Amino acid sequence: MLKRLKILATVFVLSLVVYSPQLVADERYTANECFEKFSRGTLKFNQGLDKVIFKPVAKGYRALPVPIRSGTSNFVGNLRSLLTFTNNILQGDFRGAGNTAGRFTINTTVGILGIFDPASKMGFEKKSREDFGQTLGVWGADSGCYFVLPVLGPTTMRDSLGLIGNVFIDPVYHLTHNSETDVVIGNENLSEHNYYYYKGTDAVDFRSKNIESIDSLEKNSIDFYASVKSLYLQNRSQKISNSPISDKGQDDSDWEEIDNQ
Repeated sequence: MLKRLKILATVFVLSLVVYSPQLVADERYTANECFEKFSRGTLKFNQGLDKVIFKPVAKGYRALPVPIRSGTSNFVGNLRSLLTFTNNILQGDFRGAGNTAGRFTINTTVGILGIFDPASKMGFEKKSREDFGQTLGVWGADSGCYFVLPVLGPTTMRDSLGLIGNVFIDPVYHLTHNSETDVVIGNENLSEHNYYYYKGTDAVDFRSKNIESIDSLEKNSIDFYASVKSLYLQNRSQKISNSPISDKGQDDSDWEEIDNQ
């Protein structure tokens, strides 16, 4: 039954793309609002959680020695590249897929499970992450309306569907959740909770890298909600078109993993 539901959900997502009137991902930095009052309230709720939980945890993480933080960041980034590889293929970006696969292979072996990044020194450039929301954009799906989710933060209708799609195509998720892999790897060594450790660590790593930039945004914005919306939409548009990210002061990671917006 679960597999049938997954298949039906996948068909539903793909049908939205097929019937989209937009054939090229020519994104504008604007989007219609959905439930703006709710979204503004949710943003304030997320800010409260950030001050009480996420920011203190991020500061504690930053207190760790640099080699530990760097190795941890490289390790989770290496795992995350598997999802990027899947989306490279779905987007028809085979050159990008080759680069991603090369980086993963080298860093997993020579780089000791991704703790180090020898691939960059060998000519395999570290590029922006890819997710299913971006893939939908490349396929021509319009962003739809903008809103803010509890904990997960800013998103659009397309990117929220992308969050669901990521679960279906993320190799790490399936390795940790699919009991059929027990024969190969043993579920006692790689079980479901490992996936959430990985995602949580990735989110904390991102937050620790952006403490100052987010503090500055909160302090200097006349309307913090509008600023977050503008930055999010611009970031997503640039990633879909694979154009350079204009704000180099902010770590280039997935907005879907920001736990404080």
